[in-house]
Amino acid sequence: MNSSKKFFAEGLGTFALVLFGCGAATIASISTSGPDGIGLLGISLAFGLSVVVMAYTIGPISGCHINPAISIAMLVAGKLSMKDTIGYIIAQCIGAIGAAGLLYLIATGSAGFAMPEWGLGSNGWGTGYLGEYNMQSALIAEFAFTFLFLLVIFGTTAKNASPIMAGLAIGISLALIHMVAIPITGTSVNPARSLGPALFAGGIALEQLWLFIVAPVAGGVCAALVRNIFLDD
Repeated sequence: MNSSKKFFAEGLGTFALVLFGCGAATIASISTSGPDGIGLLGISLAFGLSVVVMAYTIGPISGCHINPAISIAMLVAGKLSMKDTIGYIIAQCIGAIGAAGLLYLIATGSAGFAMPEWGLGSNGWGTGYLGEYNMQSALIAEFAFTFLFLLVIFGTTAKNASPIMAGLAIGISLALIHMVAIPITGTSVNPARSLGPALFAGGIALEQLWLFIVAPVAGGVCAALVRNIFLDD
């Protein structure tokens, strides 16, 4: 598969992830526990199922990373070239920004719309954000959950694993991560997913974006470094 097709697939896949996942948080759920919204479980499933459907849609083309932390971890593990890693990350960020922009256009069609702090499903922490966890909790959660997420990915895509079940297992693991981490940070484990909404929300969401780049990338790299403990390829 040539690089341009892989890059396009990664951009499209990340676009779908952000549109469905952040769309669920922004439009389909008034609050994570309100009676009129889909709630925390619904948002978690939106992100997880987005990965499942895109894994089977673009997986044969690009591997369906749709996440810079995954692409960088694959680079460290020797499974992706530097050229493709850079191309993947650029495409993922473009896809995420495009989805956030479309979501913003849709959201502004609601009567009385005003961009709130951490709008469009932006990630964050601290006073005023969901469970109001501090920066230390946010940093630990994003690192640990990305680390575990990458271990699932490495394990389910290993040479002795079942490729048919990989997309399902990865999507379920992402849904589980969201079920725990949404009150802490809104759940990123994906720098591109955080970048798109933060650019449009601005303010505190943009100021706190650094954590959702550093922690997921560090967690992914650590997972790549320890994968050889239990994987042969």
